Amino acid sequence: MSDWIGTVFRSDAGWNHLEGLVDIGNRMAGSEGEREAAELTRDALADAGARNARLESFEIQGWTREDSAITAGDTTQDCIALPRSPDDRVVAPLIDLGYGLPADFEETDVEDAIVMVRSDVPDYYDRYIHRREKYHYAVEQGAAGFVYRNHVEGCLPPTGSVGWHDEPIGPIPAVGVSSEVGARLGRRFDGESITVSVEATIQPAESQNVHAELGPDTDERVLVTSHVDAHDIAEGAMDNGAGTAMIVELATALAAREDDLETRVEFVGFGAEEVGLLGSRRYAERADHDAIKAVVNSDGVVRDRTLSIVTHGFDALADAANEVADRYDHPIGTVPKLGPHSDHWSFVKWGVPGCHVKSMSDGAGRGWGHTFADTIEKLEPRTLREQAILLTDYVVALAREDVSVARRDREAIAADLESQDLAEGMRITGDWPYDD
Repeated sequence: MSDWIGTVFRSDAGWNHLEGLVDIGNRMAGSEGEREAAELTRDALADAGARNARLESFEIQGWTREDSAITAGDTTQDCIALPRSPDDRVVAPLIDLGYGLPADFEETDVEDAIVMVRSDVPDYYDRYIHRREKYHYAVEQGAAGFVYRNHVEGCLPPTGSVGWHDEPIGPIPAVGVSSEVGARLGRRFDGESITVSVEATIQPAESQNVHAELGPDTDERVLVTSHVDAHDIAEGAMDNGAGTAMIVELATALAAREDDLETRVEFVGFGAEEVGLLGSRRYAERADHDAIKAVVNSDGVVRDRTLSIVTHGFDALADAANEVADRYDHPIGTVPKLGPHSDHWSFVKWGVPGCHVKSMSDGAGRGWGHTFADTIEKLEPRTLREQAILLTDYVVALAREDVSVARRDREAIAADLESQDLAEGMRITGDWPYDD
């Protein structure tokens, strides 16, 4: 055992790949940078020793950022367009709706207004409300425009896709502003007419998934996944360069331990996650669900030292994590709740066992994620290596023939979404996958 651990702890495969990804720059879904990142990941997996490394392309609705602006009074305020916003310009009164809770929209007439909401929820509120849900409330109540205010200080306007049900482009223009700009808008222009303009190029584009394999050629397989794309405003080191670096590091370690794998391991770097989980949805719609033993999806790893594994109520996934944590006397947090906001969800919603691997964090929301500040110097190689050691053993454990991971009924998952107060928001955004 110690030989492979020492190899991982000295390895630079994952970190070098992370540096390669962030040096590309723009990895927006459908861009040339995303394709370059996919090709780089394919080659890195092949160099690690994985077989049949390849790309699978698919069509998406492309969205390319151009200029955006907020004009208020005789001032121009800094902002950035939210992906999948339409190319549009509106002039309307600003309404600062604070947190933008459902009750706020019910109690306030926002018709024909530009609504501004915060990116967080208050401590007393019992559930997180996603950006897209707040956008949908604004649209449903007749708003003319949407301003998304970051709750994290530091002059960092947030990005993030909006979209509309199954339509790739939303119906009203949407921009992100920093906490400081949002405070200024609310203080000086609440109730006053402002202009929000978004310029974007919307055209057909192509994304791609990356595939490679290790282990025996069994029908059943364990998927080890991440997403390759990132928002175009930053390096995307944390979201999700580190996750893709992790699957390269795991491939390197598992290639050295291939004799320990009793089930085929397939590595998948999904494309177009940030604009609707498009790559994983495509894979899941075409896959034999019964042949997928488990999905181990890295999205948010390395940003903090302690792993957190969201297990979605699959007890065997938590048991395997606890077994690894006990073996190494190293903490791994397990969270049994559901989390529908990354690529594992394309599988979990149908009862396929899957977990979301990320890092524990004391802060609310994404922190540096989805802002200009998502950069590599905030991450450490030692954290990547430590987490890779634990996850390598985790994947080996899940691949054992004597480990079975029971599927969950879709009805049980739907009931959990209801009990965990996630169903309401998913119905509003058109993401509810079940017939009521």
